[in-house]
Amino acid sequence: MPWLIIWILVYLAVIIWFTARHVRRNDPEQYLVNNRNTALLPLVFTTLATFVGGGTSIGLIAMGYESGFAAIGIGLAYVSGFMILYRYAGRIRDFGALQRIYTFPHYLLRQYTPGQTASFTRIFSSSVNGVNIFIFFFLLSAQFVGMASLLKHGFGMGYQTAAVVSALTIILYTALAGLSGVIYTDMIQFVAIVLMIVFIFIPGVWSDTLGFTRLTELPLEMLNGTFYGYTFLIGLLLFLSPSVLVRMDIWQRMLAARDARTARKAAFWSGMGMLPFYIIFPLVGMSVRIALGDQVNPNDATYFFIEKHGGAFVAAFAITGLLAALMSSGDSFLNIISISAIRDFAGWRKTERTSAADGQKGIRIVTVVFGIIALILALTFPYIVDLMVVGIGTIVIFVPATLLALTHPQPNRFARTALTSVLAGFVVNTLFFVLGLLQPDLFEPKSSFIPAFIVSAMIMTIGYFTKSKAS
Repeated sequence: MPWLIIWILVYLAVIIWFTARHVRRNDPEQYLVNNRNTALLPLVFTTLATFVGGGTSIGLIAMGYESGFAAIGIGLAYVSGFMILYRYAGRIRDFGALQRIYTFPHYLLRQYTPGQTASFTRIFSSSVNGVNIFIFFFLLSAQFVGMASLLKHGFGMGYQTAAVVSALTIILYTALAGLSGVIYTDMIQFVAIVLMIVFIFIPGVWSDTLGFTRLTELPLEMLNGTFYGYTFLIGLLLFLSPSVLVRMDIWQRMLAARDARTARKAAFWSGMGMLPFYIIFPLVGMSVRIALGDQVNPNDATYFFIEKHGGAFVAAFAITGLLAALMSSGDSFLNIISISAIRDFAGWRKTERTSAADGQKGIRIVTVVFGIIALILALTFPYIVDLMVVGIGTIVIFVPATLLALTHPQPNRFARTALTSVLAGFVVNTLFFVLGLLQPDLFEPKSSFIPAFIVSAMIMTIGYFTKSKAS
């Protein structure tokens, strides 16, 4: 306990310093996209910190404990996805700088609504933003669940109290610092994750599995990646990969790049750099399964592993590092949905000076409101694996509409098809997810993104060819 308090106090001192540095600024370019001047190294670090942050690490460890190598499929899909992003990253950055775009939904609105009626524009904006925000609530809640699981054991507090403390910490920092503060703390948090992997996770896995030889004690479906079925595994590789292209947190970082070349390089190195993490984290969960059996709550697997393989000093550092990484992802998710809600729903139609001040104030207010909503979700649905998979999977419904917007010279001709594609995919995803929860023997809920993507792609394809022939 004493070492944990000391490490947390050190980290809080760093957070306070960065908050004080950025809270005085009232420049929306600084607050929202770091003045579009982020260099390669911090851009890669902040991207990796979000993709391999605390929620992802604890979630993948929990998933590895529950299902084995099925979790690695997510990492393979993401590497492929970042190679897709590499093709478009420079275009995204330059278009964003030219058109003063701050979010992914803002881009879709700018591409699809020119020439449309005011009522359709409002419907399109509300639908796209509403679905995006809904998706990221799951990812944000997963961070709260992860932080709560660590605080619960580290300080002996109840889950609900730990979840509230976690949420309030993330809400306060995000509301004050904005993206510029998020990027700098992401760099620190990513370094902490790397140190944990090198000095705790890798040696611990090697020890628990006796040089990987004990992995054969696990069920076959955990070793061949088919625990959730072949449909889930194949669906990850085919349909989850392009989801990187439509993640709001990735767009915000590409828009914050110094130039197009930096954005492309960041996409490439982020993709290459994340795969080792997506292999090591599931192995940690599998080693806990070998050492402690199948009676552990998957959410708590990370803590038990750290407690076993670290002394008081090292374990306290590791828990603090994971808390920092959870905050890294949490503040990123909360930051982007708050920006999207204000920038894309409201539109900031006042004068530039007034809108900058009012808009930044509005973002901070919405940050608090959204953070509380995500906290409620974390309290009522404390299953980090389900929250994580639903969040990262549902995003794929935006892929067909986004690819057309990035490649077609007049995407606004297909605005109604794009809207239908997104909404139909969202409805299908929701229906199949609920079906999976109610009838798990009939359908795996984590695979709900597969039929959703297929429906979205079919509608977009049919609409495209129908409109093209008609013209």
